[in-house]
Amino acid sequence: MPRDADELLDLLDLETIDDNLFRGSQQPSNLVRVFGGQVAAQALVAADRTVDDSYVVHSLHSYFLQPGDTKARIVYDVERLRDGRSFATRRVLARQHGRPIFALTADFHRPEPGRDHQDLMPEVPAPEDCIDPQALIRGRDGEFNEWDAVDFRYIGSSHDLLPPDPERPGRQRFWLKVAGQLPDGPPLLHTAAFTWLSDMTVMGAALAPHGLRLGGPHTLVASLDHTVWFHHPLRADEWLLYDQVSPVASGARGLVTARVFSRDGVLVASVAQEALLRPLDAPSEDSGEDA
Repeated sequence: MPRDADELLDLLDLETIDDNLFRGSQQPSNLVRVFGGQVAAQALVAADRTVDDSYVVHSLHSYFLQPGDTKARIVYDVERLRDGRSFATRRVLARQHGRPIFALTADFHRPEPGRDHQDLMPEVPAPEDCIDPQALIRGRDGEFNEWDAVDFRYIGSSHDLLPPDPERPGRQRFWLKVAGQLPDGPPLLHTAAFTWLSDMTVMGAALAPHGLRLGGPHTLVASLDHTVWFHHPLRADEWLLYDQVSPVASGARGLVTARVFSRDGVLVASVAQEALLRPLDAPSEDSGEDA
C-alpha cells in the first residue's frame, strides 16, 4: 500500500507491455490480498490509456473475482468495445498467475452541455471538528500504517453519533482525501485516486445497524462488486464527504450506496458496492476471499 501521495502516483503509473496490455506495480503491504481500490484504480488507468483525450470517464462497473497476490504484479488486458461520437467503452480484465482476479467496464463521454440538478449536501461538522481514527496509529514509533496515504475523519454512523433515522437504519459518514498534494492534472489522475479511495470505509454502513465495525472479529467482509459514477470534476487531495447508506442486508450480503460531495457542496460522484457480510461465531483466520 502507498505510504504517501507520491507512492500513490507511482502505483497509478502503469507500464505499457503491448497494444491494450498494461502492467501495474505493487508496493510493500501487510494485507493478505490486494486492496480492491488499488486494482480498480489501476484498471481505470489502463482503460483510459486506450481512449482519446477528448473523452472523460463517467462511470465504472466492476467485479472482484479472486483475491489478489500483494507480491505479484498485475496485468491489465483492455478490450475496446465502442468508440462512438459521444461515448467510448472499455472492458478490462486483471490477471495474476494466469488467472483473472478482477473485471471492469468503464464508459467515457465527450463533455457536452445539458440540464443540471443535484441533491443538497447534508449539514455535517467540518473535517477539523471530526474524529481522526488514525490519530493513535500515525507516529507510533514510526511503524508502517497501510493507510498513511489517506486522511479520514469520522463523522458518525447509525450505531453512534448520528441521530436516529428509522427509515434508514444503515448509515455512515466520513470525510476523506488523499494525504498530501497531488498534481493539478490530468483529470484522470484525481479520478483514479478517488477510485482508490472509494473502496475504503464503505461497508461500515451495512455493519452499523448491527453494532459492528469494519475489521471486527465477528464478520467476514469481502467486496463483491464496485460501481462509481462521476458527475463533476473532483480533487482527490481535498476533503470529500462520503455520505453512505445501506438500504438492505440479506443472505450474508450487504448493499451500500453513497453520495460524494466536495467541501463546497457539489455532488461530484456516486458509489455503490455489494459485499459479503458473513457472520462468524468466533474470530477466525482470513478466508482467502477478496475484499
